[in-house]
Amino acid sequence: MNADIDISDVVLTTERLTLRPWRSDDLEDFYEYASVDGVGQMAGWAPHRNREETLEVLRRFIAGKKTFALEYEGKVIGSLGIEEYNENEFPEFAAERCRELGYVLSKAYWGRGLMPEAVKRVMEYLFDEVKLDVIFCGHFVHNLQSARVQEKCGFRHYGFIKYKTSMGTTEDCELNLIRKEEFTR
Repeated sequence: MNADIDISDVVLTTERLTLRPWRSDDLEDFYEYASVDGVGQMAGWAPHRNREETLEVLRRFIAGKKTFALEYEGKVIGSLGIEEYNENEFPEFAAERCRELGYVLSKAYWGRGLMPEAVKRVMEYLFDEVKLDVIFCGHFVHNLQSARVQEKCGFRHYGFIKYKTSMGTTEDCELNLIRKEEFTR
């Protein structure tokens, strides 16, 4: 079952990052990376065409209370959402507390190990404080960077699913998971 999530008062830190709730003054940083071709498509959404589109998503992030802003050296460079997994598609997890992670990182910061650092810290929070039993994380089969992040974080293959993007396409997606007892810090 999907566990309740509210990160509105949660701030997590790593060696290089601060993971915190989104704020309205994050608009420019958010637009800067969300408007770059090749970033959103890796997660199933088109580059933002204007600041109004970014503001709409930013307002959803703030109201939803489930998506962290990734701050690096005073700048927001990505997001990490604690999403609901599809309970109908995976009824075998009905008795367990679960959620699914989704993330995006500014193209300018790819290849620095920042996303595995952020994901591991959120996993620690979800297992230790929220008391989740299982965390899911998926990636499009062609997105080898996300596959590598999940591998570094200890996720293991669970299955393949079809994912309908906001761009109107359907992507083949590998769904991975990790159980609390498998997580190593």
